[in-house]
Amino acid sequence: MADILDQLRFPVGPFDVKAPVNLSDMPAFIDEISEAPQHLRVAVAGLSERQLDTPYRPEGWTVRQVAHHLVDSHMNSIVRMKLALTEDEPTIKPYDEKKWAELADSRAAPIVLAVDLIELLHQRWEILLRSLSPDDFERAFLHPEMGRIGMKVAVAFYAWHGTHHIAHITSLRKREGW
Repeated sequence: MADILDQLRFPVGPFDVKAPVNLSDMPAFIDEISEAPQHLRVAVAGLSERQLDTPYRPEGWTVRQVAHHLVDSHMNSIVRMKLALTEDEPTIKPYDEKKWAELADSRAAPIVLAVDLIELLHQRWEILLRSLSPDDFERAFLHPEMGRIGMKVAVAFYAWHGTHHIAHITSLRKREGW
């Protein structure tokens, strides 16, 4: 049973924090971030309100919550990256993503708001990421619980993060025959 739950929780596998991330990897990760909004749009296309309010796994978030979580998380990420680019290893403020997912805007807002917002957010994020110099990718921020997070690792993580959550939706659609 644990294997099945792990597959539902990590349909593309967990993020490997120990995997080396090189400067040469950045264009592919930025491409993945850039393409995520279109993948999300396709993943939620045509779903009914009932389907949008279906959890992707037992005790998991609904499709709607997953989509709105992507927006919340990626907005926070952009702020963290901009702080890292403009301050000397700033300490960022974490947030409780589970509590945010329970707020009314995550539980009930129309799916189009998440899809449109993430599309615009990622367009701006892509401009920022593609403008970075090799030295910029060496910058970092401090996470109170996780320690120093370098820009390269952050970019790699958020490329994975979008793919990970979109796979929650596409895997559910496949399992349910939607």
